[in-house]
Amino acid sequence: MTVALSPSKSIQSWHSANQQYLSYLLAQIRQLLEQQLQQKNETQTPLAHPTPPALDNNYNGQLFTIELLTHCLGLTNFEQNILLLCAGMELDGHWPKLCQTASNNAYPTFGLALSLFENVCWEALTPSATLRRYQLIEIGGGNALVTSPLRIDERILHYLTGVQYLDQRLQTLMHAVHAPSVLVPSHQRLIDQIEQTWTQRLPGSLLSVIQLIGGDSSSLRTVASEACQHLSLELQELSAEALPTDWQQLKTLQTLCEREYRLSRMAVLLNCEDLETESAERRSAIATFIDTTNLPLMITGRDRRRQRQRPLFTLEVDHPTSSEQRQLWQSGLGHRGTTWQTSINSLVSQFNLSPSAIHTVCLQGQTVNTPEPLWNLCRTQARPRLDELAQRIDARATWDSLVLPEKEQQIIQELSTHVAQRSRVYEDWGFGGRSGRGLGISALFSGASGTGKTTAAEVISRDLNLDLYRIDLSTVVSKYIGETEKNLRRIFDAAEGGGVILLFDEADALFGKRSDVSDSKDRYANMEISYLLQRMESYRGLAILTTNLKNSIDQAFLRRLRFVVQFPFPDAKQRAEIWRRVFPADTPTKDLVYERLAKLSIAGGNIRNIALSAAFIAADADEPVMMKHLLQAAKREYLKLERPLTDTEIKGWI
Repeated sequence: MTVALSPSKSIQSWHSANQQYLSYLLAQIRQLLEQQLQQKNETQTPLAHPTPPALDNNYNGQLFTIELLTHCLGLTNFEQNILLLCAGMELDGHWPKLCQTASNNAYPTFGLALSLFENVCWEALTPSATLRRYQLIEIGGGNALVTSPLRIDERILHYLTGVQYLDQRLQTLMHAVHAPSVLVPSHQRLIDQIEQTWTQRLPGSLLSVIQLIGGDSSSLRTVASEACQHLSLELQELSAEALPTDWQQLKTLQTLCEREYRLSRMAVLLNCEDLETESAERRSAIATFIDTTNLPLMITGRDRRRQRQRPLFTLEVDHPTSSEQRQLWQSGLGHRGTTWQTSINSLVSQFNLSPSAIHTVCLQGQTVNTPEPLWNLCRTQARPRLDELAQRIDARATWDSLVLPEKEQQIIQELSTHVAQRSRVYEDWGFGGRSGRGLGISALFSGASGTGKTTAAEVISRDLNLDLYRIDLSTVVSKYIGETEKNLRRIFDAAEGGGVILLFDEADALFGKRSDVSDSKDRYANMEISYLLQRMESYRGLAILTTNLKNSIDQAFLRRLRFVVQFPFPDAKQRAEIWRRVFPADTPTKDLVYERLAKLSIAGGNIRNIALSAAFIAADADEPVMMKHLLQAAKREYLKLERPLTDTEIKGWI
């Protein structure tokens, strides 16, 4: 009668059978040691023969660990016996005495192995042979190789007993990557290509390295982990930053990785996405690891890598398509997805989220009864990566905060409209398919400091309910070739998911009159500018440049920007209006004469500084804000500006 075992019972039975089989093989080695002792003592006492196990070298077709190890690493019978001799030392308390009696050493040695086993081979203990190449055994100190102690590696010992775990030396460097539950068709096609590439290689050839390029880390890992799961591989992630630059340490790491691949079908995902610095030593270590590590290897990154020796199969992993994102939203929202179709379309248009991010938002929004809260949940999902690279501004300014001439005010309102209606014009009305250029919305805000450039960006941000991030271009620009582009790439890649508004401040640090390219520095400066403009043109959100010196920017660059807004220095009438609006409704004021205050020839930013400083002075005096407080604050502001405060400007204040 055949008895069907449950999976847990089957695993338990395999472990029991594996230990029984290992005990039998160790008993055979022990018998050889006892025979050696008998021959040494010239006695003829009959020895008990080990009882053969009931099973063959497998259990229900699953090889036992010693046989699997022998098959995977190509061990000879002699090498297998050496390994068992060393294993017995760790598992049998009588082993040291047997070894001592047989060879005058209380531990296994190569000399003992040569005397015990048949089909001996001196090459078995050379550095390039399997036992030492894969660090299955360790050779202790000794005067001669044949008398030096041999010890089995701890990971291999536990493997032989049926205990599976990642080598402790790798645990500190790696972590497992698990496949997600959601997979979109465009990513499935990439997974199929990976499977085809790895399963159809020529016999004896190295596996191609799979290079996954993209800006979204979760999508890269989704493709990598799902492909490995289909191929019954255990994917472990290793940061390129963790690769040792010492050659010997790197070689040891490669050996341990290759060994784990053979023991547990481990594949490696080498993360090259966020390399802070890539020195010559680091580049060499990465190239060596990729070229010479013989196992299933994937690389993730934002840039293509090129290798000289090993073939790279490069795949670009994009965000899910718009239709795929809509399907993910509908599936995640359940019955609400059918009634919130318009809102879903708006979310897909604005937020280019990964499947895992959409899944997270849907879980967070399980209790909401209207679609509006989903918008802010999406904003939150898109923030973490960009928060590390730029300053998020809490936009509080409203249209009432902006005092500009009517023409400039209309341009800014039109700019906000372009962002709000982007989806309808480009997608629903088909304009997106007619343009071969990028569909990003870019603008230049030009004007003196304090004239309202940042305020205008805040107004647009609040009007559209989008996050606003400020990037100081002077901190992004680097003197090292290629570093500026790398810094910009990280910012745009991080921003793509949320369609946030990017405010690049101090554009003068990068832009300038385009030269005649008289030297290499000119060429690289122009390349940096072109890269920034190209990313602004393709960015799915709004990107704004600010400058105090519009004339320093070449006309060829200006033509590539959709909007150019000049923020003029406010005249007396505009300054009076700014003064009227600068105090919040809850601020107590008394006898303020805005026309007299407007005689101060300063920009709106300075007016706000004076108003705030005066409020503190008045609060300390327990009085409403009056002209005398503003006079005191104005003197301090002018002192900061290193300008004289003339009698004409403050005539009639007090």
